[in-house]
Amino acid sequence: MGLGSVESVSLKEVRETAEQWRAVVRQGKDPIKERERLRREAAKGDNTLATVAVEAFEARKAELKDDGKAGRWFSPLELHVLTKIGKTPVEDIDQQDIKNTLAPIWHTKADTARKAINRLSIVMRHGAAMGLDVDIQATDKAKALLGKSRHVTSHIPSLNWQEVPAFYDSLSDGTITHLALRLLILSGLRSKPIRFCRLDQIDGDVWTVPAENMKARKGHAVDFRVPLSSEMQSIIDQAKPFARDGFLFPSVRKGVLSDATMSRVMERRGLEARPHGFRSSLRTWAAEATNTPHDVAEMALAHVTGSKVEQSYRRTDFLEQRRILMERWADHVTGQLGAVVRLSGVKAEKA
Repeated sequence: MGLGSVESVSLKEVRETAEQWRAVVRQGKDPIKERERLRREAAKGDNTLATVAVEAFEARKAELKDDGKAGRWFSPLELHVLTKIGKTPVEDIDQQDIKNTLAPIWHTKADTARKAINRLSIVMRHGAAMGLDVDIQATDKAKALLGKSRHVTSHIPSLNWQEVPAFYDSLSDGTITHLALRLLILSGLRSKPIRFCRLDQIDGDVWTVPAENMKARKGHAVDFRVPLSSEMQSIIDQAKPFARDGFLFPSVRKGVLSDATMSRVMERRGLEARPHGFRSSLRTWAAEATNTPHDVAEMALAHVTGSKVEQSYRRTDFLEQRRILMERWADHVTGQLGAVVRLSGVKAEKA
């Protein structure tokens, strides 16, 4: 058993160290194995779950949208796991630790709990890749202990497609908020592309939404072309006088219109539905009131369809087919395809 280099360790230190390890031998232990055990124990302080989690996050940033700056990847871990067992050495984490940590939210905040345990699984595997003695099956064992979640997933409320024309017609005051909501309804897009719409993204009757404004993991998002119906072009023309710094829907103070501003319009009217729900309204209308092919209807919502092989060979975004679909949707929304259905139970909004 080596005790150090003769150039760096004095004879006195060698004698003292040798006597320490002889004492270990007298206890019936292997001094070399005991030294390794002590080294591992000392190293554990630097390999807490929190430390390894940060390393795993840093390694994964390249795959995340905006390098994970929004915090959506890390926050479930940080809020619901690291606050409780973050200081524990990752090698000591077992299924009981994970079960006890996530049990309080397993049935009440199922989606958050699912994200937290999935992120934790990635962290544990990262620890194993670092050469640490980690139980990479601990999260799966914890899931078995926690059992199936009793939480029932609730979808974002939406208006029936028959009711959309009445709501669209009520957005008539010409304000930035009303115009933004109208464009959101007509386009079938999420709120971010609407709020961050720039004039230089629009070329004639095609609006190209940049990849960073689309919902997808970094490296998977692509620019998305939106065929502009006549009604959409009219809304854009009405919004142009409000444009600031190139953005079509600026905020009153600075930046762009907030997501909450559009939601409040619906809240004040006593509606459960939210802006995001109009995507569901459009998709249900396409399924129930048209003969639109499945892939075209899904592409209208920027959904990815088919296997990876199919995606690699399909080189079209169905722009021309979607142009027809969006014109028909605009005709429906503006009440040109039949009588407008009155919204039930809607409170009047104060001007």
